Amino acid sequence: MKITDIRTYLVQVGPRPPAPGAAPGESDFRGSRCWLFVKILTDEGIEGVGEGSGWPRVIETAVHDLANVLVGEDPAHIDRLWAKMHNATMGHGLTGTVGGGAMTAIEMALWDIKGKVLGQPVWNLLGGKFRDRIPVYGHAKTPAAAHRLTELGYRGIKISFTGAVNIDKVAAVREAVGNDVDIMVDAHGPSWMTPGDAIVTARALEPLDLLFFEDPVAPENLDSLARVRDGTTIPLAAGERVSTIWGIRPYVERGLVDVIQPDTGRAGGITQMRKMAAMAEGHFITMAPHSGSLGPLAEFAALHVMATIPNALMLERIEFDWPGRYEVVSPVLTVEDGAIAVPDAPGLGVEIVEEEAAKYPASRNVADMPPDDGWSYEPGTVAEAVYFQTRMRRAARLSLRPTGCAK
Repeated sequence: MKITDIRTYLVQVGPRPPAPGAAPGESDFRGSRCWLFVKILTDEGIEGVGEGSGWPRVIETAVHDLANVLVGEDPAHIDRLWAKMHNATMGHGLTGTVGGGAMTAIEMALWDIKGKVLGQPVWNLLGGKFRDRIPVYGHAKTPAAAHRLTELGYRGIKISFTGAVNIDKVAAVREAVGNDVDIMVDAHGPSWMTPGDAIVTARALEPLDLLFFEDPVAPENLDSLARVRDGTTIPLAAGERVSTIWGIRPYVERGLVDVIQPDTGRAGGITQMRKMAAMAEGHFITMAPHSGSLGPLAEFAALHVMATIPNALMLERIEFDWPGRYEVVSPVLTVEDGAIAVPDAPGLGVEIVEEEAAKYPASRNVADMPPDDGWSYEPGTVAEAVYFQTRMRRAARLSLRPTGCAK
């Protein structure tokens, strides 16, 4: 069998409808969300599909460039072809998320082909399953939105913020859902908190018994993350912005986090994800893949990976997503009792619905500035577009001690 062509499908993702009880703007990606699907064709008619993230409109170009070293190759030799792609791009610098996203999409499709050729789901080619169902967590910023998720069986809820964390909102959600639901907080910027502000925030959150505190500081300076690590008892999570085992290595070897969060669309591929999981396992660290901006195809790949590793924690999921999500691939995944069943069909178990994907041509992939809400940036400073800020009005914003929450 030989690879004959690689095709790409860019999908511009529209705004998500607000979830029941969602706060205004909670579903807004500020125009930046695109999905990139790929399809690898072979001379025997078997096709494989994959998805790449980490700036999809740019990754599409990288995928077509990499086709130059893949067409004519036997798709069975996945690891060698990954190494060939990696070596081919090294002259351009270290592999970042764009290169990682391109290799991820292609490698994912190669696994899909192998599963279809052998008549086996990918998880069976990776050594078999630890579990048949993968627990998921959803997103909510209000008690009403959190309650809607718990009605669907969710037992994990993440409250995400751009910039500083509103501790009152986190406390309200914890009080609403009680102690049988895990709560996570994501503080991804910009504008990022300083390490000192992140530590004060983490200490204020400690009474709320978080499952983890995600991305408390900007990812460029791991020494800042180490400082936060030393300043709080809350488990920390990070790693969605890196690719390959070399990108995740310092998080694991330095003991900076309790949870690694490689993105299933840009980590480097299914094999890289499992290598990351093995590295983390050796340090008693769990894995909860990022998928907040991913499309529905990569979610299938994440299920196969999570089924086969011992240190799987939870998989991120946007439950109330843009309606097109349920049109551009088939079949569609659903949550039952807080988990998704691992697919049993050969390969990844999903196909691109090309005529539907073609209805949403991509137009942009960069985000507008956030609204001047007083939390993403200090009031009146959004136009400055600074990368990080010290938070002012500290007594009101950083030193709260939530009360009224059951322990």
